[in-house]
Amino acid sequence: MATQGLIYPVQKPAQGAAVELQPGVLWIRMPLPFKLDHVNLWALREGRGWAVVDTGVWTEQAMGAWEQLFADALGGLPITRIICTHRHADHAGLAGWLAERFDCELWMPHIEYHAAQTARQQGTSAPDSEVEFYRRAGWNESALSSFRTNYGGISSMIHPLPEQFCRMCDGDVLRIGDDDWEVIVGHGHTAEHACLYCAERQLFISGDQVLPLISSNVSVPPHHPESNPLGDWLTSMVRIRDKVSSEALVLPSHNECFLGLHTRIDDLVGSQQRLLVKLQDELRESRRSVDIFKCLFGRDIGMGDGIVLSLATGESRANLNCLIAMGHAERVVDHAGVEWYCATERRERVCG
Repeated sequence: MATQGLIYPVQKPAQGAAVELQPGVLWIRMPLPFKLDHVNLWALREGRGWAVVDTGVWTEQAMGAWEQLFADALGGLPITRIICTHRHADHAGLAGWLAERFDCELWMPHIEYHAAQTARQQGTSAPDSEVEFYRRAGWNESALSSFRTNYGGISSMIHPLPEQFCRMCDGDVLRIGDDDWEVIVGHGHTAEHACLYCAERQLFISGDQVLPLISSNVSVPPHHPESNPLGDWLTSMVRIRDKVSSEALVLPSHNECFLGLHTRIDDLVGSQQRLLVKLQDELRESRRSVDIFKCLFGRDIGMGDGIVLSLATGESRANLNCLIAMGHAERVVDHAGVEWYCATERRERVCG
């Protein structure tokens, strides 16, 4: 099947099950308790057992699925190491549980490991700085109250991580079984997202950095409000396109494995550049972060949408910060402390 230039050559496994992509490479489809109801995990045969890439969230459902996988797909063989692409709960949530069970090492990028540890320790009381971040974005009191009440819920889906880990850095080569996997770090979705590329097998584990049907969430976090993750993401995507073969089979964290990496990256980058142009036009009149949702996402997002509102606000701020960094927008703060954005008088088009 081909969709928008992409080809999906492998039938997806059932929830909680696995299929073999190549000898010694398994695709596991782990259930999630969210609207996006699955995350893809990968098992790579090495020596006496399996290295696993990403883990799923810490829930009874996911642990039960793993128990079945241990007996069936993994053939009773142990997990030899855990590799986490990044800090989010659907990727690192069960890393600590698996490490304890099999007494094996956890491999993660430095920033991602410590970010996951911080998320676990943040508790359920929303910091004033985070509440103020969303207030400045234009949230009303009802949304802010809901944010305080529900703060930290997803962090409970991360099992305590091991106190020690093995650091992965961009350019490292991991020897897994008989294969070399190069670590290619992407930015934007998180600060130090690790992808893995085996040139000999023509396999690219893209994590959340490159997805076939949806775009990665690229958000400004409340603790780093002046950051430019979208600019980092655009640079990373071009770099990945230049390093990874167009013939590689892409193994993403969501949806299905696909062929057409360069086509997908070109589409994602081009769409984002066009969106920045559209947003620049929208800012001919002053707008808050919450006023540009329809421009960015094609629909309004209500103040009662909870986590969706948080993600949308982070993405809107990422687009606005990117325009500011490019010299195409500026920010002013009103007497109530709310931030407003408008296009600068220079009207150059973002795409050049």
